[in-house]
Amino acid sequence: MTGRADELAAQPWAGRKREYDLVKEFVIAVVVVGAMVLALAAVFGSPDEPGLTLQGWAKQAPSDFVATATAELAGTSPSAGYGPPYNSTPDAAQKLGSLSPQQAAGVRIPVDSANEFVVTPLSTLPASPVLSTALTRWRGASPGQRASWATAYGNALATAADGNPAKVTSGDYGPVPTMSASLLEMASSGALQGVIQGEPGFYDTDYTGSILFLGDGTYLEDHAVAQHLSGDQWGMMNETGNYPGQSWLWLYTFWYQIEPFKSSPNADALVWALMMVLSLGFLLVPFLPGIRSLPRWIPVHRIIWRDYYRTHSSRR
Repeated sequence: MTGRADELAAQPWAGRKREYDLVKEFVIAVVVVGAMVLALAAVFGSPDEPGLTLQGWAKQAPSDFVATATAELAGTSPSAGYGPPYNSTPDAAQKLGSLSPQQAAGVRIPVDSANEFVVTPLSTLPASPVLSTALTRWRGASPGQRASWATAYGNALATAADGNPAKVTSGDYGPVPTMSASLLEMASSGALQGVIQGEPGFYDTDYTGSILFLGDGTYLEDHAVAQHLSGDQWGMMNETGNYPGQSWLWLYTFWYQIEPFKSSPNADALVWALMMVLSLGFLLVPFLPGIRSLPRWIPVHRIIWRDYYRTHSSRR
């Protein structure tokens, strides 16, 4: 049988032939697709939203900036209690039953929010008596005293009109008002972004610190909601505005929209585990009885390759 097959394969093709100009087809495809791209781009345009920066945040939402800086000092911001890989906050890691992949990975990108986002940047500013005194007082206080000052000031900001620091009632806030006001001024000047990123070299590619700081406030979230990018708006599937995005992500983002994932504090871990199971099932399709037989029961492939099967059937 093998020899006969080799003999048939060595014989010249005796079936029907059709001329095919590959170069012409390629040129036509490039011209047609190029014309369509240019036409659609001219009609619909493309989303071109400017990037969010710490400077823009400080100028456009100063009250939120000061409140977030105060939360960093108090240790109550989301990044301060995120857990691995940024810090070792107890019971912060998401779990799969008794297992915690997040905890197992450990703290690989240490982030001390109060120091990295507030104290260290302020230390890089030119010396001034007021700020130097505030930083010295902060560093000399106990952790409990620091938390007390920052928490009290954060509560006062929350009850002030429009969250305006200028309208905060008097209280025992220690050096926190001075530090947060100095940080706001630093951010407004554009100097804070580079200090927080702190990446050596000409190009900055590590935005971990600045994104964490932005994410701790409401400025970033407000922009995301306005552009239909929040989680309950299927944000991972959208571009900015109403532009459709990566539709192949729908299977992942879908689970976040339904229970029990929607309200679970371990949603990320649960969805990840479910997607691993579904992906494994997809890889094992050729070995699953019943599932692997679906093409024979629903012969869609025979419609797609109908010319082949028509010719093949006629030769039998």
